[in-house]
Amino acid sequence: MSSFVLRLLYLAYRAYLSLFRPVIFGVRILLVQHQRVLLVRHTYRSGWHLPGGGIRRGETVEMAARREAREETGTELERITLLGIFPNFDDYPNGHQILFHCDHFRLVGTPDAEIAEVRFFSLDELPADMPSSHRRQVEAVLRVSRSS
Repeated sequence: MSSFVLRLLYLAYRAYLSLFRPVIFGVRILLVQHQRVLLVRHTYRSGWHLPGGGIRRGETVEMAARREAREETGTELERITLLGIFPNFDDYPNGHQILFHCDHFRLVGTPDAEIAEVRFFSLDELPADMPSSHRRQVEAVLRVSRSS
């Protein structure tokens, strides 16, 4: 499927959710190794993002985080930790993200077709084109971990 068609489907889906879903929850996973965070660039939207996505029926939030990490980065996660729930009003006017952290994972596969690129970035030099909601989440986690 072309990136143009994927972008149109993505925009239509966002419009549908904004109109018909009162509150939206998704998962994001902060994958960190050696002071670097693993981010993804989608084929249908610009910028670098924390891996994650929607929660399917019958799925726990932990199952969703593990599935999204595997689909978007090709990683298998060991122990993951729930960090909190953050607003995601940049993407959806009624959206929230459940953020997990994992620092023990293995790259074992390849990302799905929706992902154009997967790359590690230094925690001190996050990309300029990272969504502000994702940047705020990473910075909040860093502030807490550095003050401990």
